[in-house]
Amino acid sequence: MAKLPTHFFTCIFFIVLALQYSFPATSQEVEHEGEFDYKENSEKGPARWGEIHPEWSACSNGSMQSPIDMSNKRVKIVSHLGKLKRSYKPSNATLRNRGHDMMLKWEGEAGAIEINGTEYALQQCHWHSPSEHTINGRRYDLEVHMVHQSADGKVAVVGIMYKIGRPDSFLSSLVDHLAAITDVTEGERVVGVIDPRHIKIGSRKYYRYIGSLTIPPCTENVVWSIVRKVRTVTREQVRLLRVAVHDTSDSNARPLQSINNRSVQLFRPADEEEN
Repeated sequence: MAKLPTHFFTCIFFIVLALQYSFPATSQEVEHEGEFDYKENSEKGPARWGEIHPEWSACSNGSMQSPIDMSNKRVKIVSHLGKLKRSYKPSNATLRNRGHDMMLKWEGEAGAIEINGTEYALQQCHWHSPSEHTINGRRYDLEVHMVHQSADGKVAVVGIMYKIGRPDSFLSSLVDHLAAITDVTEGERVVGVIDPRHIKIGSRKYYRYIGSLTIPPCTENVVWSIVRKVRTVTREQVRLLRVAVHDTSDSNARPLQSINNRSVQLFRPADEEEN
């Protein structure tokens, strides 16, 4: 057999290296429908997530897990964090039924958020009902997570909670798309250009703490910013988000996790009085 030239192996090395970095990092949320669920006593339920795969061990053993309760007695009010610096822009998006939630994924550049000088590009948003985080022990009807990632793979999530009331205008714009994939297993639908600026915040106040992804692999060191203002959504909008997902759980909210002496801050501008 003829000896292969050195440059052949060099080419193979770089091909393998390129393939390695073309796959998503292990910090990314699991997308497969059947690997875990939210049933309390299930073999695949939240209490057992850390046992399903070795790379999911943080779900059981982590010390900075999310979600948490943001209680007044442990929150420190600060004014130095600065307002959320969002620079979003419209981009093509796809609505995907992940089996455990509905995810809106931006396919192009949809802008970013800046935290402590680091830019985190907006990747996707998804919904949990009821809310995963709580404020003074109160759980709300819905929570959206806007997931961002920096160039070096760090994750930052902006969370917004909702209670039943007036319709949310952003969800109203997605109603037809949600209805179209309700009866489609592993449904996915191209929804065209979506402007993430239409996901309203409505407040400069937000909680900040270091936590984790709330679904496997429960990767830690996620920078969380939870908007203090609770917005409104209709029961029908919440129902549509749940009906479109093909699981048998009543909810897709992970139980609260231990604080473990973590710092939880509430940013309040110096020119605002406490509500």
